[in-house]
Amino acid sequence: MSTDTAVKNSTPTKARKRHAWPWAAFAGIVSAAVLLAVAELLAALFARSASPILAVGSVIVDIVPRPLKELAITLFGETDKIALLAGVGLGAAVAAAVAGILQYRLRPAGAVVLAIGGVLATVAILTRTGAGALAWLPPVIGTAAGVFVLMFSTTKLRRWMTAAAADADTRGTDRRGFLLFTGLTAVGAVVVGVGARVLNATSSSVAAARDALRLPTARTTVTLPEGANWELPGLSPIITPNADFYRVDTALTVPNVDPTTWRLSIEGMVDTPIELSFDDLVNMGLDEYGVTLTCVSNEVGGGLVGNAIWTGVPIRDILRMAGVQSGADMVLSESVDGYTASTPLGSLTDDNLDAIFAVAMNGEPLPFEHGFPVRMVVPGLYGYVSATKWVTKLTVTRFDEVEAYWTPRGYSAEAPIKMSSRVDTPKIGTPVTAGAITVAGMAWAQPIGVATVEVSIDNGEWQPTTLSTPINDQSWVQWKYDWTAEKGTHYIAVRATDKQGNVQIEDAAPIAPNGSSGWQRTLVTVS
Repeated sequence: MSTDTAVKNSTPTKARKRHAWPWAAFAGIVSAAVLLAVAELLAALFARSASPILAVGSVIVDIVPRPLKELAITLFGETDKIALLAGVGLGAAVAAAVAGILQYRLRPAGAVVLAIGGVLATVAILTRTGAGALAWLPPVIGTAAGVFVLMFSTTKLRRWMTAAAADADTRGTDRRGFLLFTGLTAVGAVVVGVGARVLNATSSSVAAARDALRLPTARTTVTLPEGANWELPGLSPIITPNADFYRVDTALTVPNVDPTTWRLSIEGMVDTPIELSFDDLVNMGLDEYGVTLTCVSNEVGGGLVGNAIWTGVPIRDILRMAGVQSGADMVLSESVDGYTASTPLGSLTDDNLDAIFAVAMNGEPLPFEHGFPVRMVVPGLYGYVSATKWVTKLTVTRFDEVEAYWTPRGYSAEAPIKMSSRVDTPKIGTPVTAGAITVAGMAWAQPIGVATVEVSIDNGEWQPTTLSTPINDQSWVQWKYDWTAEKGTHYIAVRATDKQGNVQIEDAAPIAPNGSSGWQRTLVTVS
């Protein structure tokens, strides 16, 4: 009887089957690693957007219910994408292990499972915005390679287990053959996969293009007035450094957009659709604007808010070039990765609001993660309806005709920022020493501006604080209060009032559908 016939007809004992399952699972995981490694390599060479794990992760981002998105942001903050990718990787590893066991026990069931996974990844890639003509190539070839490795490795495993059950002389050779093949394949898949991902991320010429970019000098600049920024320990600076500025978006990887090929199109309910290049935009004349941005996911007292000096061109000037038609009330902005936001038309055309296409942030071209080469910055609206990064298209339309990305996911189509204030220092959980203490924090009330900030100690009378000199009404301000603290546990509450006399909302509200509200109450231990 031939060896192949013996492999086919022999039935290992139950003990041997149990012993084989971990190795079969390992073979499945190695096969999936080969699938991903080959796909990543081909993506780096032919189609940068065709990464299976990133495409599947993007689909998950799109379909995950709103409460789970909010939970992820609460638990992981700006590392939520890393957590998601880790989860996708873990899920893929479990599925691959199951495929390996199935292939060992019920061939070709495991190969079919792996192939189905490859088909789903291919569909995810081809349905993403910007999929190129060769986007199918990496997942298809990668799937073929993974299926081959799975079938070959499990065949070797069956020979090993059959020889071991029969106490055959070839069992040592068969074992070494399986371990050598799967081990070397696993190492190769890791090296190729990691190398391809690094190549994909670093070989782009966009980084060099950004480094070489020289923007025209701004016609007007923002100068911090005297007393605008207090350098107090624990207090946020009035201008948030780029490296510290919060980032919340739906992009699993930062898009690399070459400014020389970037285009902005204005279409929809306009008299004259237009298209602008990057040079067309910056040559219209640049100005600086101090604007605070806030994420709708920011909890009361949270840190998903920041202030920067943005350089750009007013959006209203470009909309006037196109000629907005009567009846329009919304502008749908779109990113290169397919993300959309619905912005009230009036917020973009109001001469008293500095809604801009920004090309620089705090004196340098936009960082990649903050929208290079062009993003939107609109005062007074939460970012999910206004601050589109990597923007490439505006469609003038109506709210009753089109929905943006977050609207069907439970968020309001229009979302003005709610006035808010927070305590930066002393921080919760950090004991302070009795005596003279400076309580300080930040407050914002776009687009009206902050008039006063008050604090209450242990539910006592509201006490006025001192405000820093405001940059403008679109930026936040610092506040401070000198407190003689006595030993014990104390609560510090803070609230703001805007220049129209409106007091910050006391009633607590969750993030959805249009931003949290409430007065922050900080527990402080004084020793």
